[in-house]
This record gives sequence, C-alpha cells and structure tokens, in this order.
Amino acid sequence: QVQLVESGGGLVQAGGSLSLSCAASGRSFSSYAMGWFRQVPGKEREFVAAITGSGGSLSCAASVKGRFTISRDNAKKTVYLQMNNLKPEDTAVYYCAADRRATSYGLGFQPDYWGQGTQVTVSS
Repeated sequence: QVQLVESGGGLVQAGGSLSLSCAASGRSFSSYAMGWFRQVPGKEREFVAAITGSGGSLSCAASVKGRFTISRDNAKKTVYLQMNNLKPEDTAVYYCAADRRATSYGLGFQPDYWGQGTQVTVSS
C-alpha cells in the first residue's frame, strides 16, 4: 500500500504555470502507476494524466494535452504535474492517485489509493 500527499496548489492567473507534487510513502513506489485527477463541484472526478511505474508511458486528457505534463522520480518517490498555460476551467481540486498495476495508463488507470487533494484556482 501507499500513502499520498499532494502539494503545490494555489492561486494563479490565467496563462500562468503551477507545479504540483505528490509524495508517496511505501516500499514499492515503482510498482505503481501514478496519476492525477481533478474534481469541481457538481461534476464527476475526471482523469487528468497518468504515468506507468517505470515512467515509460504517459497519458493525459485531451483538455490538458499540450499544457500539462506528468512525470515521476522513483528515487524520490514523487510524481509531478507541471501545469502551463492555465485556464479558468482548470480550477479544481487535484488529486494524486496510485494504481497497483504498474503498466496502467490512459482510461485504464484505476486508482487504488488517493491523496487528500490540493486546490488549484485559476483567475481570469
């Protein structure tokens, strides 16, 4: 199992950038595919991006493609979400997630563990 703690959320103006981090505790970090989801009031939690255990495969939602980049550092047991050219519609609570299947990605990413979430607010 793994515990996840997000950080880096905050307020940013449209067009700006923000970096989120998710620190994981556990004994087999590289055995987990990692990802990010986001949620706003009245909507289902939606997939944002995922990365396989080795970092070899990446996936992201069409709405953030070209703007967000997911990465991981297995030595540091940390996954990142670099968010560029932010838009007001990116405003949400962002959640870090872990999938026990190391090769999971895209819509097949099925989280087994969740972080507590971090608020990202993009002003116009």
